[in-house]
Amino acid sequence: MSLVCAISNEVPEHPCVSPVSNQVFERRLIEKYIAENGADPINGQPLSEEQLIDIKVSHPIRPKPPSATSIPAILKSLQDEWDAVMLHSFTLRQQLQTTRQELSHALYQHDAACRVIARLTKEVTAAREALATLKPQAGLVAPQAAPASQPAVVGVGGEPMEVSEQVGMTPEIIQKLQDKATVLTTERKKRGKTVPEELVRAEDLSKYRQVASHAGLHSASVPGILALDLCPSDTNKVLTGGADKNVVVFDRREEQIVATLKGHTKKVTSVIYHPSQSVVFSASPDSTIRVWSISAGNCVQVVRAHEAGVTGLSLHATGDYLLSSSEDQYWAFSDVQTGRVLTKVTDETAGCALTCAQFHPDGLIFGTGTADSQIKIWDLKERTNVANFPGHSGPVTAIAFSENGYYLATGAQDSSLKLWDLRKLKNFKTITLDNNYEVKSLVFDQSGTYLAVGGSDIRVYICKQWSEVLNFTDHTGLVTGVAFGEHAQFLSSTGMDRSLKFYSL
Repeated sequence: MSLVCAISNEVPEHPCVSPVSNQVFERRLIEKYIAENGADPINGQPLSEEQLIDIKVSHPIRPKPPSATSIPAILKSLQDEWDAVMLHSFTLRQQLQTTRQELSHALYQHDAACRVIARLTKEVTAAREALATLKPQAGLVAPQAAPASQPAVVGVGGEPMEVSEQVGMTPEIIQKLQDKATVLTTERKKRGKTVPEELVRAEDLSKYRQVASHAGLHSASVPGILALDLCPSDTNKVLTGGADKNVVVFDRREEQIVATLKGHTKKVTSVIYHPSQSVVFSASPDSTIRVWSISAGNCVQVVRAHEAGVTGLSLHATGDYLLSSSEDQYWAFSDVQTGRVLTKVTDETAGCALTCAQFHPDGLIFGTGTADSQIKIWDLKERTNVANFPGHSGPVTAIAFSENGYYLATGAQDSSLKLWDLRKLKNFKTITLDNNYEVKSLVFDQSGTYLAVGGSDIRVYICKQWSEVLNFTDHTGLVTGVAFGEHAQFLSSTGMDRSLKFYSL
């Protein structure tokens, strides 16, 4: 093996080795380097000429330089170099072409991926907007329609007569629901985030005190008012349902009972005042829903939509249809005018009783609470379960949609109040109440600015901040219903102490 100088890469005539780097050098070159730098050229450590060690080798036979050979040899050498350069150039061009193709393919893939991401983002946004504006398209659980039921209609003489056929959700009804929702959505968008000027401000609301209490509406022998509603078009008209099986219409301004409606065979647990007609609705564990005429003072319709106690009642924004929930695990959608059940649906995968039901303000979706702590959102037109909100423990006792269409408030037997965003389908706020607090009633005011909670006491929260602005403990029994007057100018409540109370400045 021949020695090679570490500086010139040629076979040295006088080889020597550096003890500092253990490299071989041509003595002539390393001496010049040491004279100029005083260090080893390989690792830069100090080095002197005395440290260099000569290497004894046989005299190497140096190859003849090209210039010392013949002209044909020089030409051949040049030709070989040229050929090698051309081959190398060809290889580089091939590699460049391949790299360009790979880059182009990668750019196309990136562009396609960006398009797909943009399309999916658009679809997700559209889906969220659809749910927020009450147009959900796809269901998570295919519900099981109930067999045709036979609701009762009161005929001449007050005797109930049976209706044999179930009409179903006809295209005309669905179009009516859609048209109403479109109008309501448009009105809500026009209102935007503006708060009505007449709305009571939070600082004034916090000064509310009890101004009236009425204990003579229902029987003292079976004490307890279980349900409360105010007429939306005139909040001075109050409707209550009692443990004495009676429904009572009360005039707040005149402070007198307008009508006492009797007919239920068990306690009345839900009541609704029609917004534009002199008609009220009530539901009871006797498994019936009754439609009452206030002026006539009698029952004009009996809807037998369920085979067990009715637990929830909600009136559609059209004023023509009722939503009901029951311990028989079904929810039903009924025509107020005819008493017919249009559709009746259950979620067979859940298999548990429904505890409450409430329409969204626009009327195309609604929520139900279940005995196993679930809140289910349903699409009315498709009759499908489009979303589920788990999180509570214990049966859900009350649900309420805000007028802004985005918030849902729920309460259960876990002493907590949860707020859900229907656009993002998630729980964004949980208000933990006192231990053993029982939530019995939830209601937003008509502007969606305040949320009232009734149960162990009465609390009013201001939305968005979700801070408590009011707390009343005037009832001696459990509070079963709360309701806001027009523009929150007063607050009303009912309780198991048989009293109807009003709070104002």
